[in-house]
Amino acid sequence: MKTRIALPTDEAIAEAARLLENGELVAFPTETVYGLGANALDETAVAKIFKAKGRPSDNPLIVHVASAEAAQPLCYINERAKALMAAFWPGPLTLLLPKKPVIPAATNAGLPSVAIRLPRHPVARAMLAACRVPIAAPSANVSGRPSPTTAQHVLEDLEGRVSLILDGGPCEVGLESTVLDLTAETPTIVRPGCVTLEMLQAVLPDVRVAPSVMRPLASGEKAVSPGMMYRHYAPQGQLTLVKGEPERVRAACLRLYADAVGQGRKACVLTFEEHATGYEGCETYSLGKLAQPETLAHTLFAALRQMDAEKVEMIFCEAVDTQGIGLALMNRLNRAASFHVLEV
Repeated sequence: MKTRIALPTDEAIAEAARLLENGELVAFPTETVYGLGANALDETAVAKIFKAKGRPSDNPLIVHVASAEAAQPLCYINERAKALMAAFWPGPLTLLLPKKPVIPAATNAGLPSVAIRLPRHPVARAMLAACRVPIAAPSANVSGRPSPTTAQHVLEDLEGRVSLILDGGPCEVGLESTVLDLTAETPTIVRPGCVTLEMLQAVLPDVRVAPSVMRPLASGEKAVSPGMMYRHYAPQGQLTLVKGEPERVRAACLRLYADAVGQGRKACVLTFEEHATGYEGCETYSLGKLAQPETLAHTLFAALRQMDAEKVEMIFCEAVDTQGIGLALMNRLNRAASFHVLEV
């Protein structure tokens, strides 16, 4: 299969819709990351997603719709869901809701729930409007790798595995959507994102965070949402998170870096603009400003992919506070590091 990248002209969007309706794969931009789309109601098309990504079939997919009304044939929508849709759709919030029979088991890993989202990216919305079917779409990368935030990232991973990539430029947010489980007795965040706990509690005060957000799944525990696997979003090098008081973190990163270089390993410290002057003599990569955590979210996956491009073997990253979007950042970093965390 030849993969083509196209700017999102009316003609390219119409072509993407035709391909999707005919059971083919299309990669497209959202405000979070690039998605790898297929007709959510076509089990054969959905199977192509799992094959292209090398993704385990027990990892459910998110179904993207063109409007809140388009979600109605797919799931049972309660009053809590309606309130959240009114507050956050279109946008980076995915809702887990009881599925209707039309959803095939291949799309939602045979679960009683289905993940539904209405993205706000104009290219995604135009493509969904042009399609006559809902679109199942995980991130458009090889399973386990850092998620793609540019069309070039998609091409690096999936060239020859996808028919068309719509190039909408870099993604605005840079982290996958928040996933909120509304099938639980208490509304529960199972994957954090830029729609934060605090924002959700302003609409539903009883929203809580699942314990699995900051730990590996327990033996026998089933993933009800994408992004819950033990190792995910990972660079090829070993990533270590360093957590503690800032001065101790800096000292530990300097020591770890020196040890790695002394062993002949290529190393890098992932840090923040406010801390960059503390790492003279080290190879560093700034994730952005702690004072503007949205810049960290925007940069994270591109930074991890840059580590691979530079063949960095040992990566040491400062931890961030888990308030606000920091929870989503630490969720992604923990899994990218396979929960390899050094407390100092």
